[in-house]
Amino acid sequence: MDLLSLHELHASLGAVFGSINGVEMVEHYGDPSAEYRALRESAAVFDLGFRGRFCLTGADRVRLLHGQVTNDVQGLKAGQGCYTAVVTNKGRMQCDAFVYALPQELLLDVEPGVSTAFRQRLEHHIIADDVQVVDAAPYYGLLSVQGPRAAEAVAGLELGIEPPASALGFSTVSPAGLGEIYLVNQPRIGLPGFEMFVPTDAQGMVHDRLLASAKAQGGCGAGWSAFELARIEAAVPRFGVDMDESNLPPEAGIEGRAVSLDKGCYIGQEILARLRTYGQVTRALRGLRIDCVSGGLPVRGDKLRYEGRDVGQLTSVAWSDSAGGAIALGYVRRECFRSGTELLVASASRGELRARIVDVPFVR
Repeated sequence: MDLLSLHELHASLGAVFGSINGVEMVEHYGDPSAEYRALRESAAVFDLGFRGRFCLTGADRVRLLHGQVTNDVQGLKAGQGCYTAVVTNKGRMQCDAFVYALPQELLLDVEPGVSTAFRQRLEHHIIADDVQVVDAAPYYGLLSVQGPRAAEAVAGLELGIEPPASALGFSTVSPAGLGEIYLVNQPRIGLPGFEMFVPTDAQGMVHDRLLASAKAQGGCGAGWSAFELARIEAAVPRFGVDMDESNLPPEAGIEGRAVSLDKGCYIGQEILARLRTYGQVTRALRGLRIDCVSGGLPVRGDKLRYEGRDVGQLTSVAWSDSAGGAIALGYVRRECFRSGTELLVASASRGELRARIVDVPFVR
């Protein structure tokens, strides 16, 4: 199924489209609240084909990538994956990525808009190495089902395999007429979840089957509005929103998932190792509750103030009925790290709003 016909499939389901970094995605199918309820209570199906996907092939692929990212790629066996960061020699982030080890290649899943720069960085470091970097987006789509009944929705596809039990583990299956599909255990937004890398020609058919199976569990198709709300409730930072080229991984709170403490040399390792051994970050991403009404939310970039001083800014903001009000992620300086610290949001559009640092996730 080509991109146009996949667009038409979503349009036929009532999709309202938006974009992220210039890449089209489904914002919602007409009722974001119902889609969110399905995500929380049963199973919601998402088309994540707007994300970047590429492969590394060749005998030196593992060695090359291992030296470019913060997590342990050499330790992955076929059928395993990891979450990692890509940093500069000063330890600042360039992007994050999910890496999956296939028998003869590495498959990478990244935020929209960063794939080209990441591929160019890898290609720059290929000297005499046997490594090829291949854009997988024209060949494979990415479908996701998230929610407490995601496993049942996948089981309803009758693929002939059990869904992988461990997070970021994956299985390969080749259903008749659908090509080779990679099924990943991917709890991307704090809920049970599975994702499928599906051959482009088959993704419309697989999408329809997955949607029908999710509906049998009381679920539905869903768009980015529901996905983002659940992400913020789970306090999962997103590159380009909650972390960018100015951040160290420990500032964003991802070092526990993305940084190996045991691997050898990689670009940026010295800075991160020194920070871990001798110091602490001076700013960090924290969760906040904000005193405001649903129609009066502050916005990303609004400043945070403590005792009359600017100490940070908001990165993600949402109104969450599940959390009981306005919630946000934002960076604050070290003196504000402690849960319960009272702050003010200096909102250009809403004036000053009271806020406080809280433990996350916001919804458990």
